[in-house]
Amino acid sequence: MAPTNYFHRLKSYYLKDSEPPKLSSSRFFAYSPGDETDVKITYTLLYVVPFYLSAATRPSPLLSRDAPSVIRARIRAVTLSCIISAAATIYIVSHTDKATPLETLRLLGWWPIAPLEITKSLLLTTLLFAGPLFERGIAEGEWKDWIRGRRIRETLGSWIGWRNYVAGPITEELVFRSLLTPLHLLAHIAPSRIIFLTPLYFGIAHIHHFYEYTLTHPHTPLPPALLRSLVQFAYTTVFGWYATFLFLRTGSLPAVVLAHSFCNWSGLPRVWGRVEAGLPIGPPILKPKDDRDTDGRKSAPMQIADGKLGLMWTAAYYVILVAGAVAFYQGFWILTESKRALATFDTKRSGGK
Repeated sequence: MAPTNYFHRLKSYYLKDSEPPKLSSSRFFAYSPGDETDVKITYTLLYVVPFYLSAATRPSPLLSRDAPSVIRARIRAVTLSCIISAAATIYIVSHTDKATPLETLRLLGWWPIAPLEITKSLLLTTLLFAGPLFERGIAEGEWKDWIRGRRIRETLGSWIGWRNYVAGPITEELVFRSLLTPLHLLAHIAPSRIIFLTPLYFGIAHIHHFYEYTLTHPHTPLPPALLRSLVQFAYTTVFGWYATFLFLRTGSLPAVVLAHSFCNWSGLPRVWGRVEAGLPIGPPILKPKDDRDTDGRKSAPMQIADGKLGLMWTAAYYVILVAGAVAFYQGFWILTESKRALATFDTKRSGGK
């Protein structure tokens, strides 16, 4: 396909007028064409604005957003926002589409739990991060901690970890996927447009981090701070495309929540530079007879002096990274196929099998 055709299609997702909704209405509520845009703006503001209404949730030059007291207060505030937004969406769905309680829960992705869809979605996501998993698990030697669960306990034992991997993914996916996507489906907006449109608000909801960063880092020049926020906006928007696609294909809120948590934990994959050893790795220099220290544990491996491994480790990382990306592409449609899908796609035109 020529690049001009691709950009023309991408532009059409954002600019062309959507088909007028064909919705039933009740005497209690009328959901008119274009109302989904107003709802998106309202939900986004309802999610972000409470962070700045109280001194307990509002950061300052002396109080970081990572302070435990701020995190706790923000979790309470955003939980209330989610309850209000969820109640509004349930009311709209039940009165506009005259859906039964079970149909409403299914449209929101809350029920059934769908363990198969959750497993396949998480597998697909991990394929994209095969390289970082190799670097952290093998090169940096974290795999033993993964098996023992020590890293999970340490991470979730802090308020920052609880926010990044539990509260954040749950509340963000609830609002920007589970609550907003059904309203677009009821408005008869094409699934492809939903994928590209709704994540924009998800990305916009993260722009306030620019203000908070400049507030707590007053000596950082404006261009680097702005670039940092633009990169975050781009990353969250791209992830939003993927998460919306997963939600539409699987009809499972837990699937996208776990994918979100995993991506937060993994961070952006390394795309340049050498793989470094964050932890000791390699055979010990002096090996005792029984390969154990005096306390009965195996002797510690040798620490690389400069913190860098051989080039073979870096080559292996990039090979695995590319192989994972190829596997992700190959499994994009297969691993997201589900009988619980909320929308159908023309897989032939999209390149799916």
